[in-house]
Amino acid sequence: MARILIVEDDPIIGQTVDYALRRAGFETELCHDGAAALEASREALPDLILLDIMLPGMDGYTFAEHFRRLDKETAIIMVTALDQERDKVRGLDAGADDYITKPFSMEELLARVRANLRRVREREVLAKDEEIRTGDLVIEPSELRLTVAGAPARLRLKEFQLLVTLATNEGALQTRQKLAQQVWGYEFLPSSRTIDVHIRRLRQAIEDPSEYLYVHTVHGMGYRFEPVLKSESEHARAEGSE
Repeated sequence: MARILIVEDDPIIGQTVDYALRRAGFETELCHDGAAALEASREALPDLILLDIMLPGMDGYTFAEHFRRLDKETAIIMVTALDQERDKVRGLDAGADDYITKPFSMEELLARVRANLRRVREREVLAKDEEIRTGDLVIEPSELRLTVAGAPARLRLKEFQLLVTLATNEGALQTRQKLAQQVWGYEFLPSSRTIDVHIRRLRQAIEDPSEYLYVHTVHGMGYRFEPVLKSESEHARAEGSE
């Protein structure tokens, strides 16, 4: 039975969500402020956290940042009334895996909960034993280990899953829909922005310290993984501008 920590200061919403999750077979714990939830998370060891952003004392962004220092793998779904893109991006940058905007249906909430739990538990993309060497990357999926140009690099779980998915299909177009299915476990595309933000962070982690560019955008479609020396890319751009 999966254990879910609900962090919601609105008692009606909190109790409604708590009831729906228990009825669906989940074990739950409900907290009404960020500081208490952070302490509870250390004791409860939840499989997933439903996290409201607007909380007393410690907001959801701060909670996520603190929690991610302790736990890189537990899924976090931000539940928010803020529907501006910058708010969603800020939540993803703070460490959330997904978000759902109020008002929402319980059917949608349960679908997102199940998809994120399935992703965390199965992690099929990380079950590969084969080491991947490409460009100046060495990827060890089963060990969650990565080196860039000989130096260890740290990725969040989602970013690591994206990297393994892309690198094991080098040269092939990976549509956003396919990435949503393989990494997030969705049968539908939740938000192209969700994927794009994680791709941006992945690029920073593997390309900034490297001599290579790896992740190439195929506009309107998705991404292609292929190591290209930065010097060659700059030379090609220079020739194209002449």
